Amino acid sequence: MWPMTSKEHDAPHESERDDLPSDIETQADVDTPDAPTPDTHRSGYVAVVGKPNVGKSTLVNALVGRKVAITSPKPQTTRRRILGILTRPDAQALFVDTPGIHVPKQALNQYMMREVELALSDCDAILFVVDVSRPPDEDDRRVIERIRPVAAPKFMALNKADLMDAADGPDNVKQFLDLFGDENNAIFTSGVKIRQENLEELLAKIIAALPPGPQYFPPDQYTDQPERALAAELIREQALRFLEQEVPHAVAVSINEYTLRPNKTLYLAATIYVERESHKGILIGKSGQMLKRIGSESRREIERELGHKVFLELWVKVREHWRRDERYVERLVAALE
Repeated sequence: MWPMTSKEHDAPHESERDDLPSDIETQADVDTPDAPTPDTHRSGYVAVVGKPNVGKSTLVNALVGRKVAITSPKPQTTRRRILGILTRPDAQALFVDTPGIHVPKQALNQYMMREVELALSDCDAILFVVDVSRPPDEDDRRVIERIRPVAAPKFMALNKADLMDAADGPDNVKQFLDLFGDENNAIFTSGVKIRQENLEELLAKIIAALPPGPQYFPPDQYTDQPERALAAELIREQALRFLEQEVPHAVAVSINEYTLRPNKTLYLAATIYVERESHKGILIGKSGQMLKRIGSESRREIERELGHKVFLELWVKVREHWRRDERYVERLVAALE
């Protein structure tokens, strides 16, 4: 460890097209052995759990080395299980990012908690992520009580360590270690500023705990998400980034058309759903400026991640109380899987 002092109205918008950035990220080449054997190669699923807004998705992205999950400072950004695949010569670690564990009150929240249960029901290890810049609270205790009965090796990421206060930090650490009960499997991390040695130490501990097994995915694959689903999430990420108050939590994105045209341009048509007419007005903004901003930034992110020039067209529709309706949760969230 390292201490760190049903109303529907369309509002179309077509984004402008710019040239692709020259620094499109690609997964690093991985040297794999000619014939890895099950007794020397380790593989398995790692459920990444914690209360909302502790940095689980940012940490998963750092562990995998690619952006597999959208991130936001707003709680409950992750709504479903997201798989991030890390392949090394000796192992394949399958990190399952999950929604923050909380008390569900609506159909959407209930769906999110089912996603957590599914991840925990079929995992080979658990990574419990906490925000060490704050002392543990009832939500952290709720998480530890949920994972305690699971018969899988458990590790704790003392995350956001770069934000830890010099005065209160040591006491926060002690409280979390007491809660977790295993100091040897607790590592200081920060999804934004992770020291490489800590990342490697955490990975080494997790991989050593995985069972012997084969590669489940090709070595160049870093997620199992369809590109359509990733594009929808990247659009929602920009809505979360620019919208305030309760509006972001009521946003869902559906891809209407996803076509790679002969000129190698990816044509994307998507609908952003909100729950109120007032939300729709905020999302569109004065003279359409907010929607244009979201569309422009979404297009750049999709281009960066998928490696195509993108022509993006957005609409906004109102679906009143969609988060309370299991049918629309299934259509707008679960359908992305």
